[in-house]
Formats: sequence, structure tokens, C-alpha cells
Amino acid sequence: MTATGSNEWEVVIGLEIHAQLATKSKIFSGSATAYGAPPNTQASLVDLAYPGVLPVLNAEAVRMAVKFGLSINAEVARRSVFARKNYFYPDLPKGYQISQYELPVVKQGKLAVMLDDGAVKTIGVTRAHLEEDAGKSLHEGLGAASGIDLNRAGTPLLEIVSEPDMRSAKEAVAYMKKIHTLVRYLEICDGNMQEGSFRCDANVSVRPRGREKFGTRAEIKNLNSFRFVEKAINHEVSRQIDLLESGGTVVQETRLYDSDKDETRSMRSKEEANDYRYFPDPDLLPVEIDEAFIDAVRATLPELPDDKAARFARDFSLSAYDAGVLSASRELGAYFEAVVAGLSAPHEEAGKASQEAGAAQRNAAHAKLAANWVMGELSSALNRDSVDIAVSRIAPAQLSGLLARIVDQTISGKIAKEVFEAMWSEGKTADAVIEAKGLKQITDSSAIEGVIDAVIAANPKQLADYRSGKDKLFGFFVGQAMKATGGKANPAQLNELLKRKLGGGPQDA
Repeated sequence: MTATGSNEWEVVIGLEIHAQLATKSKIFSGSATAYGAPPNTQASLVDLAYPGVLPVLNAEAVRMAVKFGLSINAEVARRSVFARKNYFYPDLPKGYQISQYELPVVKQGKLAVMLDDGAVKTIGVTRAHLEEDAGKSLHEGLGAASGIDLNRAGTPLLEIVSEPDMRSAKEAVAYMKKIHTLVRYLEICDGNMQEGSFRCDANVSVRPRGREKFGTRAEIKNLNSFRFVEKAINHEVSRQIDLLESGGTVVQETRLYDSDKDETRSMRSKEEANDYRYFPDPDLLPVEIDEAFIDAVRATLPELPDDKAARFARDFSLSAYDAGVLSASRELGAYFEAVVAGLSAPHEEAGKASQEAGAAQRNAAHAKLAANWVMGELSSALNRDSVDIAVSRIAPAQLSGLLARIVDQTISGKIAKEVFEAMWSEGKTADAVIEAKGLKQITDSSAIEGVIDAVIAANPKQLADYRSGKDKLFGFFVGQAMKATGGKANPAQLNELLKRKLGGGPQDA
């Protein structure tokens, strides 16, 4: 048995993702939604459910929901209805949640997800509906008491419900990451998982392989990291298979994931829809959306992740993988394009008709070089120091300047990494670092030949062994020559000259 099942069992997963919408006020009141305010300072009489107060729908929340629906080619309902979902919420004073049930604002969409092996799988999106968030119960530092913070109560959520189309924890994570990317591209959710603005519930079941009927599912609540989603699903799959193979029965229930123990545990029996006693909210009119509103929202759609990835692959001759990584966020894609533009700018005149083929090859090479550095050194530095790319210590123009010195052979790729670290820590340009540290590459053939002659003269045994057929010693001579030049010799020139010297040509010492 593996974490995603066995040959006898098939895993079935559906996700319910809760994206907190980036409105400035709550969905049914004018209270602010800013994160981190002192407890209960952002709760109006509507949020506190005082008698006689009435909810007023936030039009911006509707616009954001429609924007999401259009981005996944879903059906946007011309008429949707808010309902009361009755349940005991200790942190939602009115005792019910205003949500959407039978008539959601968005339904029947789909999303293409690239898996680890490069395969693309389409995941169905059953619905995306608007609802209000609950408050937060606090338990730490209060002794035997519990505190209630209602700042979050009434914050607008878009609940995105998938079809049960995923067959492994990795597929579920890939889908969740794609939704995370999409809502940030659309600027409808900041995607901050630590602050709870992007989280999910995972519905997990197993069934004998080949059977059509679904098994009994368990719902794992409030997962707020991609790593926890994968670990929780894998544990739950193993738990259910072990239970079934030992003759037990899976019960429908809600479970919580304990990351410290890496296990799920029962929370309560799973409610059905009729347990919530849904009925249309009498205080809210049905939401009527016309074509003009939808067209206006459609006009605000940015270039979406899949479209950007396709353009990067087409225009920059990048692999599908590279294009996908570089389009994972709007900020990363914009940074990459700025680096390429800065690197290509000095050669724009070379793009004239007589040199178009050469220009295309050069631009592709520049784009690949930029892609490697943005995905490599830059991303490593950002992750290492927990710096967002929007405030990177090295601006796109500065990285272009560094890569230009590789292209014109002022420095080697290896030395460029040393220059990059100095730029990152000192805030200097590449040219300033190269000049201050004396890192310019040696490209004078006669100077390189002199070093090679000295290395050969100092290693007669290795020379004899190489010429007797021990070809691997070529690397030894390269290393010795590079050491002698402090790593500054042009690698291509060094290799070419060394081959000639070692091979017994007319220029041999």
C-alpha cells in the first residue's frame, strides 16, 4: 500500500477551497476587513446581529465572484439567491451563516492542471458561491475561558467546490496551487495562507479499483498549507484503506488534521444539507446580473496564467515547465519579462530584416539565460531570506546588467554567482562589483596560453598519462589552469587552447 492507495484501491478527492475576497469592507456591512486589528474593533451592529439591522450586499464581492467564474469558463448565473445556513456557530452571533445553496453565482467550470510528470488533467469546478466568514474562537492565555474575536465575522468568502476528479494527494495539491495562482492573478484574494485568507476542506474516500460507486467520504477541515493538504490526505487514505482491509467500515464524518502527530482525528459526524435547514434569506433580494455587468467584468480580466505560459513558451522558446514556473504569479512573470527586455535592449537594432533569424536565436538564448537565473539564483535568494519578489533586493534592470556581462564574456557564469551574492548583500550594480573585486574574465589568448604552458610544464606525469589515453585527465588540466587564473579564464577559450596544447599540435610547448 502507498500513500495514494494500492493496486486494489482507488482514491477519490474533492476540495472545497475558501478564498477570502480582497474587498475593503465586509460582504453585508461596512466594517473593515483589514487583518491584524485588535479583537472586536471591526464589527458593526450588523456583524453583531443586533435586532432590527439588515444586511446590504457588497457589489464588489459579486464582481469578484463573476471575475473568477469567467476565468474558468464557468456559467455565471443571471439570478442567484442567498440562503440561511442554520448551525450553531459560537463565533457568528446570529446563529446562522448567510451563504448560497441551490442557486450559486458561479457553476460548471473547469481548470487544466499540470501534474508532476508533465501530463495535463482537467478538474471540474462544480460551483463557486458567495458567503460570509465566521469569527474566531480564542483559547490561549484565557485559562478555562474562551474568547471570541468577531473581526472576521462577515468577511466575504468565495467557496470554490471541485468535482471529485482528483485521484491522489499530489493532484489535489496541484489543483489547489492552480486556484491559488488564479485568485492572485485576478487580484480577488491575497492568497495569504498563514492569515487564513486561503484555506480548504478536503473530501477523501477510497473505493475498490474499477468500481463506479464512490466510497464513504470523510471531510478534513481547515487545511491552510499545501504541505498539510498533501500529508492530511495521504494519512486519511491510509487510515481508510487499513480500516476497510481489516473488515471495518468508514463512517461519514468531519475530521481535523493534527500536523504535530501527522494524523487525522474525528471531530463530529458529517452533516447533510438538510441538517442545515437552508432557506432563502428573507432580508436579501435575489441577485440579478445582466450581460452589461458581465461584459464589464470580462473587460477587466488580466492575461491569465495559462495564456501567459503559452505566450512565454511561444515568444521565448521556453519549455512548458519553465513557462509554467515563470507564470506562477503575475509578479514573477513581470520580473522575468523585464529582465529579458533589459538584456535584449542593446541588441534591438540587430532585429532588422537582414538579421531576423540571428536575432530570434539570440533572443531565445537571452530568455533562457534570464529564465535560469530568475528560477535559480534569484528564487533561491528570495526564499532563503523570505523576501517577496515585489521588493527584491536586485531589481530586474540590475539582473539584466549582470547577465549582460555573461553574454559579452566580461565574466563567466561561475563568477556571476559570486557577483550576484555581492549585489544582493551590498546593493551594488554588477559593473561596480566586478570592478571593485577585479573579476573581469581573462580573454587574452596569449595570457591563457602562458598559464596553460606553465600548468603542462608542472605536471609532466599527468601529461604523459593523458597522451597515453587517459582522457579524463583533461578535467585535471582545466582545473589547474582555472585555479592558476583565479577562475577568471574564459572557459571556452581555455578548453579550446588546452585541447590544442595537449593534442600535439604545432603550438605545443
